[in-house]
Amino acid sequence: MDFANRTVVVTGAAGHLGRAVAAAFAERGANLALIARRKEQLAETFGTDGPTTLLLVADLLKRDDFARAVATTVERFGGIDVLCNITGAFRMGEPVHELPDATLDFLFDANVRTLVNAAHAVVPVMRAGNGGRIVNVAAFAARKGAALMGAYSAAKSSVVRLTEAMDAELREHRINVNCVLPTIIDTPDNRAAMPRADPAKWVAPQDLANVIAFLASDDARAVHGAALPVTGLV
Repeated sequence: MDFANRTVVVTGAAGHLGRAVAAAFAERGANLALIARRKEQLAETFGTDGPTTLLLVADLLKRDDFARAVATTVERFGGIDVLCNITGAFRMGEPVHELPDATLDFLFDANVRTLVNAAHAVVPVMRAGNGGRIVNVAAFAARKGAALMGAYSAAKSSVVRLTEAMDAELREHRINVNCVLPTIIDTPDNRAAMPRADPAKWVAPQDLANVIAFLASDDARAVHGAALPVTGLV
């Protein structure tokens, strides 16, 4: 799992999982293009640009923003080998018959539209180059609907279906597309929201990041269209 001289784009890089994914690829020698919505988040988390690190501000709901970030990445590093779609969001608590437009827009924008916009910008670069790897982050909740989680489950299920469709469209272009299905990730936000839970049973961000790195590596070159559960100790 050596990523020397390879370029990895990470969306949602300033979040807890994004940081872990960035660290996992940095340890393996990758060039990193780290994307987040706010400059201060990137600066606080990663400092400044370096020889192998490019910090990019983009609103992933705006295709022009993402296209500019990708163009800057290609200009700096010469291409893109890996895309990690980490950006996403969670919300629950409303039954389907009471779902407001705001909840649907929020969840499908954050989890689905950002993925499509990323693919729109990155896939042509990979097709013009030597292929690549795309790893999307869905959720274990995508496997089955649950009460008060309909919109979230549907959005993450869409990530799985898009992953499968992209695999069918891109495998002949030497592009592997897979996704991971984590359960609860052990983050400070989740610990605060569920103070009585046992986080030892959750998924450590570093463990999930290592799975993502595997799917992006040559060791997983025979893996296509997979939705890989990552469930910690649950």
